[in-house]
Amino acid sequence: MMSGARWMRLGGVALAVAGVLAACGGSDGDGPLDLTILHINDSHSTLESKSKTLKLSAGGAAPVDVAVAVDAGGFPRVTAAIAELAGQSPNVLKLHAGDALTGTLYFNRAGADGEADAAMMNTVCFDAFTLGNHEFDKGDTGLKGFLDLLRKGTCKTPVLSANVKFGANSALNPSRAPGYVSPSTVVERGGQKIGIIGLTIAQKTKASSSPDPDTTFEDEATAAQREIDVLRGQGINKIIVMSHIGYDLDKQIIPKLSGVDVVVGGDSHTLLGPNGLTTTAVGTPGGAYPTRLTDKDGKTVCAVQAWEYSQVVGELKVSFDGSGNVTQCNGTPHVLIGDNFTIAGKAATDAEKTALRASVAASGFLRITQPSAAATAVLQPYKDKIAGFNLTQVAFAPQELCSRRVPGGVGSVDYSRSSAACNAEGSVSVRGGDIQQLVAQAYLDEANLKYGGADISLQSGGGVRIPLEGRTTAAQVIQVLPFGNMLFRLNITGTEVKGMLEDGVEAVYGPGGSSGPYPYTGGLRYDVNARAAFGQRVTNIEVRNPTTGAWGPLDNAKTYKLFVLSFNATGGDGYKTLAAVPAARRLDIGVLDADVFFSYIEKQPKDAATGLPLLKRLPTELYSTRNFTGPN
Repeated sequence: MMSGARWMRLGGVALAVAGVLAACGGSDGDGPLDLTILHINDSHSTLESKSKTLKLSAGGAAPVDVAVAVDAGGFPRVTAAIAELAGQSPNVLKLHAGDALTGTLYFNRAGADGEADAAMMNTVCFDAFTLGNHEFDKGDTGLKGFLDLLRKGTCKTPVLSANVKFGANSALNPSRAPGYVSPSTVVERGGQKIGIIGLTIAQKTKASSSPDPDTTFEDEATAAQREIDVLRGQGINKIIVMSHIGYDLDKQIIPKLSGVDVVVGGDSHTLLGPNGLTTTAVGTPGGAYPTRLTDKDGKTVCAVQAWEYSQVVGELKVSFDGSGNVTQCNGTPHVLIGDNFTIAGKAATDAEKTALRASVAASGFLRITQPSAAATAVLQPYKDKIAGFNLTQVAFAPQELCSRRVPGGVGSVDYSRSSAACNAEGSVSVRGGDIQQLVAQAYLDEANLKYGGADISLQSGGGVRIPLEGRTTAAQVIQVLPFGNMLFRLNITGTEVKGMLEDGVEAVYGPGGSSGPYPYTGGLRYDVNARAAFGQRVTNIEVRNPTTGAWGPLDNAKTYKLFVLSFNATGGDGYKTLAAVPAARRLDIGVLDADVFFSYIEKQPKDAATGLPLLKRLPTELYSTRNFTGPN
């Protein structure tokens, strides 16, 4: 048997050798390693599942793809899928690449801000979580509250961001919250150390979220390289960057870095994967899963992202050689669905179910996953709180806030959709809907309070579904805006503003038009002549100065900040001008339309009799349509 003294001397030699290896870039115990990374990003408080329509083969003598409705996504499915996939591999990392918060009523209507999200994340026990821009939506103090909730569980998930520096007065300054947010963390798998670094998108977080004024964000590439060098100096040669900076920026900075092996991304909500994602109607992929790139030294880097809203769990398999170089990477973006198949409103037959299951399996990326029972149980009390909130009275409208998609008198488009009382008043025939205009104004006012500011806003008439009158419940407010659209901010020129308005009116009065696209705007007013040709229907466009309240002519050369639904920003309802705005001039604010409207309502003066916030029709001067000439 070796004596204690002899063992200590040999141990000292071993430590010295390890130090030499570290200095040369190796790490102790290195050999080939196969690693599986399971990851999500941009879950945005989307905790419940939703219905999704796919194109799948239902079998038969001559199989053709049919539209099939399924229950899809939801955090309990994420929990189940990660657990199932983790059980299939020996060396697994579970990562969340940021923006867990903001996007549904679960964020701030189901308990403390982010309470439901923290509880659901703790059903997974992620090995690391990086801060996204929306983690700062309630300021540094709000973020600390969320991290307190996340730390309450047994998981103790490390929270990462290498490029954030919390201000002296921040609740998250290390002097007040030591260990809450770190640049990186080190884990061991297969007896080998792996470094994980976090990045938060810098400019966007300062511009569109609410970090404390003296909390700053360093250039992403600079911070990443500094932390890579720190880890390599410790002899760690397998390094993952969790980058909440967007797919395009990932591709730009990876060639500037030295020593990164894998980038697990977020922020841009990019769906990566094969072309089959398009043919099955999941969505259009923005690149390959994984995307193979090379770093500054010409070494392979594998980049991935897992779309959005708890719909996909990414599974990346990476092989490293003994020097920590990536020798192979491949994987699957698992699209999570149930097997409650419905075709044309009817449950699939047993024969159709068999064929549909085969079609799902053949896709290679659709994954039938039953929600985790444990995670479902954790979610239930928060679900109950949302149901209770929906019954709560939140406003009082003493006069009907009329709903009308488009102006125009008897016999005009959409006249029959207004109540008899509203039609009798005649105001909706001149200016359009009161509730539509109020929603557009709410977007503008809220944008200028907390989302980086805006000059104008847009809401298409058909996106607002019901009028409001009398005592109003939260459920009714959600019925006003039931589609769950997020809001974007676009920087557009005056010429593009004119093009946007012409697009909206053309989508109503052009060939095959419908009433839904008619534009309602905040901070913008104009005359509409439906009889004129496309490009000439909208005239006398004026913009309101938010400081002075004065109206002035639209400046074609000026750039205006537009707060707009994601649906319209990406070309929905025929808004082609907005769809053409390049990525450099668009920002996904990521806040839910109904939640913005709720915030606006809560700020209104209280009604003396009911004690509820008052919802009144806006002054006439704020209505976007000043004068309207119908098509007949």
